[in-house]
Amino acid sequence: MRKKSSIVASGQSAVFLDKDGTVVDDVPYNVDPEMIRLASGAREALRTLHAAGYRLVLISNQSGVALGYFSESALQGALNRVRELLGDFGVPLTGIYYCPHRSDGCVPEPAVACECRKPQPGMILRAAAELGLDLARSWCVGDILDDVEAGKRAGCGTILLNNGHETEWVMSSQRRPDHLATNLSGAAGIILATDHPTPLPKAGKRNVSA
Repeated sequence: MRKKSSIVASGQSAVFLDKDGTVVDDVPYNVDPEMIRLASGAREALRTLHAAGYRLVLISNQSGVALGYFSESALQGALNRVRELLGDFGVPLTGIYYCPHRSDGCVPEPAVACECRKPQPGMILRAAAELGLDLARSWCVGDILDDVEAGKRAGCGTILLNNGHETEWVMSSQRRPDHLATNLSGAAGIILATDHPTPLPKAGKRNVSA
């Protein structure tokens, strides 16, 4: 059973989505927009969830900033490309949140401990507060157990994409997903079979960037 959150008592249902290995193919530390490809089935799955009334929010650890592999400005280009690829098929992202931190990094400002790097729930909690989302009616989907833990700690339902990207399998009660799926299509099916959100109106949709 989901842990209830007191952060947002009422609001919109959302699906919080990991980026690399979930929404797009996993290319480690990539910020080249030309190399970004939507994961198999992502377009159809996210279009279905959007049509069903879910806000879609990208939440991504981007420690390459703290490690000096790329700048935040280069990262913005990559994130904008994800938004464009989905927008081309009528799938808006309500928000994009990323964590540039890593305590063992070499770039002074982002090389810090934080409350936003998954498995911490900070990005999800911030998105819920800023976008008016009901965490108890929302889901977190990702390809490793850090995504699951972040979702559990925020009070969301959780789905792990069991696609081979989790290699350590360090388990605890907070890292045990509510459901397993092989891809986003399977995750969307689980969400729609479990919940009954209110469909979005055909006009007046908003696309909010973080």
